[in-house]
Amino acid sequence: MERHEWMRHQCRKLFVRERDQGAMSTQSSEDSHPPPLKFKAKRTISVGHWPHQQEYRDVAQSYKGNIIHTTKYSLLTFIPMNLFQQFHRAANLYFLFLILLNWVPVVEAFQKEITMIPLLVVLTVIAVKDALEDYRRYLSDKKINNRIVQVYCGKQNAYIGKRWKDVQVGDFIRLSCNDVIPADILLLYSSDPHGICYIETANLDGETNLKQRQMVSGLPLQGVEFNPASCFIRIECENPTNDLCTFRGFIEHYSGACAGLDNMNLLLRSCTIRNTETVVGIVVYAGHETKAMMNNSGPRYKCSHLEKDLNNEILWCVLLLVMMCLTTAIGHGLWLKQFKHTVFLVDEDMPPALAGFYVFWTMIIVLQVMIPISLYVSIEIVKLGQIYFIQNDLDLYNEHAGCRIQCRALNITENLGQIRYLFSDKTGTLTENNMVFRRCSIYGIEYPHVENGCRLEMYEAKENEAAGCSVTLKSACRGKSLSCRSLSCNRSSLSLHTLAAESEEDRQLSNDFLPLTSAFCSRMAKEVIPDPDLVNKLSRLCAPMLLSGDVTFETTSSLELNYITDFFLALAICNTVVVSSPMQSQHSAQSQTLSKSLDGIKLLFQRSSLPLFSALATHSPTRSRGSHGKTDDIFHSRNSYSNGASDNEEDMRNERGAENDTDNELMYEAVSPDEAALVHAAKAYHCTLRGRSADSFLVDLPGIGAMTVRLLHILPFDCNRKRMSVVVRHPLTGQVVVLTKGADSAIMNLLETPKGGEQAQETDIHIREQTQKHVDNYAREGLRTLCIARKVLEEEEYEVWLKGQLLAESNIDNREELLKVSAEKLETNLTLLGTTGILDRLQEDVPETIESLQRAGIKVWVLTGDKQETAVNIAYACKLIHPSDQILTVNCQSKDDCAALLEDLKLEVQCSQERISQKKTAEDHGGLSSGSKVGFILVIDGRTLNWTLEDASNCFLELSHSCKAVICCRSTPLQKSQVVRLIRDKLKVMTLAVGDGANDVSMIQVADVGIGISGQEGMQAVMSSDFAISRFKHLCRLLLVHGHWCFSRLANMMLYFIYKNVMFVNLLFWYQFFCGFSGSVMTNSWVLILFNLFFTSIPPLIYGILDKDIPAEQLMRVSELYQAVHASQASPPFVFWFTVLDAFYQSLVCFFVPYFAYVGSDIGELAFGSPINASALLIILLHQVIESHTLTWIHVFVLVVSAGSYFVFVLLFSVCCLTCSPPTNPVGVEMLQMSQPLFYIVCTLTTVTALMPRLLFRTIHNTMHLSALIQTSLREVE
Repeated sequence: MERHEWMRHQCRKLFVRERDQGAMSTQSSEDSHPPPLKFKAKRTISVGHWPHQQEYRDVAQSYKGNIIHTTKYSLLTFIPMNLFQQFHRAANLYFLFLILLNWVPVVEAFQKEITMIPLLVVLTVIAVKDALEDYRRYLSDKKINNRIVQVYCGKQNAYIGKRWKDVQVGDFIRLSCNDVIPADILLLYSSDPHGICYIETANLDGETNLKQRQMVSGLPLQGVEFNPASCFIRIECENPTNDLCTFRGFIEHYSGACAGLDNMNLLLRSCTIRNTETVVGIVVYAGHETKAMMNNSGPRYKCSHLEKDLNNEILWCVLLLVMMCLTTAIGHGLWLKQFKHTVFLVDEDMPPALAGFYVFWTMIIVLQVMIPISLYVSIEIVKLGQIYFIQNDLDLYNEHAGCRIQCRALNITENLGQIRYLFSDKTGTLTENNMVFRRCSIYGIEYPHVENGCRLEMYEAKENEAAGCSVTLKSACRGKSLSCRSLSCNRSSLSLHTLAAESEEDRQLSNDFLPLTSAFCSRMAKEVIPDPDLVNKLSRLCAPMLLSGDVTFETTSSLELNYITDFFLALAICNTVVVSSPMQSQHSAQSQTLSKSLDGIKLLFQRSSLPLFSALATHSPTRSRGSHGKTDDIFHSRNSYSNGASDNEEDMRNERGAENDTDNELMYEAVSPDEAALVHAAKAYHCTLRGRSADSFLVDLPGIGAMTVRLLHILPFDCNRKRMSVVVRHPLTGQVVVLTKGADSAIMNLLETPKGGEQAQETDIHIREQTQKHVDNYAREGLRTLCIARKVLEEEEYEVWLKGQLLAESNIDNREELLKVSAEKLETNLTLLGTTGILDRLQEDVPETIESLQRAGIKVWVLTGDKQETAVNIAYACKLIHPSDQILTVNCQSKDDCAALLEDLKLEVQCSQERISQKKTAEDHGGLSSGSKVGFILVIDGRTLNWTLEDASNCFLELSHSCKAVICCRSTPLQKSQVVRLIRDKLKVMTLAVGDGANDVSMIQVADVGIGISGQEGMQAVMSSDFAISRFKHLCRLLLVHGHWCFSRLANMMLYFIYKNVMFVNLLFWYQFFCGFSGSVMTNSWVLILFNLFFTSIPPLIYGILDKDIPAEQLMRVSELYQAVHASQASPPFVFWFTVLDAFYQSLVCFFVPYFAYVGSDIGELAFGSPINASALLIILLHQVIESHTLTWIHVFVLVVSAGSYFVFVLLFSVCCLTCSPPTNPVGVEMLQMSQPLFYIVCTLTTVTALMPRLLFRTIHNTMHLSALIQTSLREVE
């Protein structure tokens, strides 16, 4: 221990000396402290008396304070900034141009105030919405900024309460249990004797399991009480970044001690202190420079494909508008040229060409409603309504998890109805990600755990039979589960290293909430039934023969027993599991004499030829500490084995029952579910992890008892290495041992070359071959496999490696690269111990969901990092692969082989498709996608996929397009995103990516629609997604029902908006043929402006939110409707032009029927326009009734209100308004017209004549071309 600490101190001194030599080459020898390092990528924080202290303070003034502002505006900037942002829209600029144009006298069409109404209404509505949203942000910011935190004040030499917004970089902060961290703080002190602090990051990433942080080690800071007044330190760290998992820097004490910094030393803003009485830290990032704020990007916005089509249609409307205005301008010029002396008031001195030019711009103002300015606002309102109904769909609510679907992207709901490719992760997405230990292989011998397998089958059967009670969404959301970690500190789940006496009430409360605080600790995962053979072998550790010194065993060699012991030791400690318990007394180590047992075990290991145990005589095992901090012997004998090996299994079960009360108090907070499963598996064999600190583990060994395992170093898991290692001092030998756990592809390549005698080499080769065989068998069964290995280090070898590791940890610029190189140096020449098989069950209804999606024309791809055998087995289980399908495997050793194999497979598939197409009739292909016609499944591994994406992407696209499904195995997060981008960009199809872990974030963000599943791997995928669901089966309803409805509603609503605007504008255009193309109108300007803005704008909104062309039950039952209806309701150009022609026809009828009815009479222009406007209103509203598929009381109410508001307005206008529409006088016009029977006859005849073709067409079309729903219903009846 002393030598280890001395070596660490020497390494730090070496680091400081090397850095000082480079940074102080011009410094005098009297100055023993380096000058400030001037790097752009670093920030310096200095506390105390240092050289250049004033320079440090000046630089620190430029760092941002802790006040946050998430608002966009202030009282002074709201109007100008909001207007500036709104006028980024082309439509708003267009109408602003019309307002300014109307102020030109020669082209003025209306009163100047009237022309401003449409734009003012739109700007006001959006401004009010933005103001309300910003005000809510302001209230939230105010609440957060005014929170109180304890900050050290040097003048008062005490901690005082300060508001969060007053905290600055360099302040010392003191926090207590359950306090929220106000800024990014470097942990300098913890009340935990081992310098540990536990935090909950739920506010940051949604994960509720506890995470461990460690105070800066190697500095004279940890003591009985931390005093900031005597803390003279200088910190150099990287500039603020948004990477939550990375922090680089180093800290230097005034005494000369120096230490490297990483993310384990950093407490992030918004996290919560748990299970720690007091912590003290110094602020390094504040306010908007904290990692939490730099990751706060708000709601996600992606471009909608339907809105892209709308932009093209708006351009066609602009072209129509220009053509109509140009026609009017030419007609006016010809009219003036032909009729020299007219009864109309015209300027005879103005040339006809110039008059036509002016009329062109006048008509631009008159026909401005051709461009639907209100459509953009209407689309936003409709999408908000659609999102509301999606989020409140009870069928998308998870009663067990108590969560509903989240819609994080507000503008792509219609994209859900256009999906063609679905890319899915496997673990946690298709499966539960609730890992359960199933079986294992040690020393090349498999232990099938038959009884454990039967238990899992029985548990699953009972779970499937259990019926859940129905709840309403509102009541379920109110009844959220309460975690004891949200209670006060003395009632929270305490770490084993900070346990204190609790009252009986506190203990009962902790027990009540115990099941809610154990992450990944389901009953199925805990209750592992040991394998009898393995129990018999482990019993040798405490058998009477061992106690008597007789170590000659007939069945179990000492070498095999060593493998078994280290295997379970690795399962127990090679992880990041946090151990906690509500009671301390039950876990107090009791002092018992076990010297004879320990001597027997020493003798066993000494007589083994393994070098691992050769140093046992010189290294005494480390004993665990008692409750009073003293080192005592705590080993106790296990009398349950006194009856012989034949009763070992029953005795172990009895012992497990006797210890059940104690063991069940342990709560394992695991970052990943497989870690929890392995820890519980080790616990089932009495290798129990009872506690951990920053430098040790408290572990129960079978037949021995509690022992302290000294932790020297942790090499955490990462996606590149695909493994994790811990460096410990072996509890039985005292040697430095590396225990490694990881994927078989990573571990098998790092094994050492067989050494020793011929028999030893044969044994080693046999273990590898058998273990690899077992790994392959587990993968075929769909089990997740992890290999366990070890390595013994000499003291000198470890010291050399540790020196390089410390230098790498202290480096700022190339820290990741240096740490990777250091890990690779350590994790070589490993000895394989065995492998585990972990069961990860499919989620409920996954096979049915995939089958429905495929029948809907959606191709499902699986992108996973698992083994090929595991992925294929899961694909069979979820019915992605059927027994009749042909699997095309692409595993190549070189780029050339990859390209050649893809070409061969492509030709093979094409030939097979031609043969099948000749044998099958067209009915065999009905209702199936192109990818489902031929049952080919492409399976490709990660290395081959990388070559494919680089050099053979086109061939890969052609081959995959002909396949029913594609499974990419051993794929990295980058490869997942590359595959999604390739399909999206090359095939120009709508893509959807779904995943549940951080490794799925990249593909979720690349896809057109990203869906995160709130599973067991944290909330990173959810926070990066557009939609978040709790179960994979919810995809079916989300796409087939809500996706279909949203797309159908928005597509039809946009066509309807264009129809009604074109129809009404054409009425004004036809009138120009009878007024000399002068730009005059036959209605007052108020009705002209408000007609499309108010009187006909509400019904389309209700239509876009509530219309249901097909019931949800039919959409779920007949998946083919998703593809068939999408094809019929897509918006190709002919649909747009058919709608425009229909609008032209209706406008002709609406204008000329009243014209011929009143021709020859002395009716005025406003009186002539009265039946035209009324008929147009009725035609437009009833047209929507014909096109609508749903007619409820809400629809009827809105239609009646819209029509009634028009008639009420025009009647009041004609009675009260004398000078509202100069130069015309509307007084009494509407009253007179509506009092005559001819008005109603004309309106009725016009409405019927205009709508009859549309009604006839819809009837004939539905009769001649049966909808997909009717066809499906008829087939079911037959």
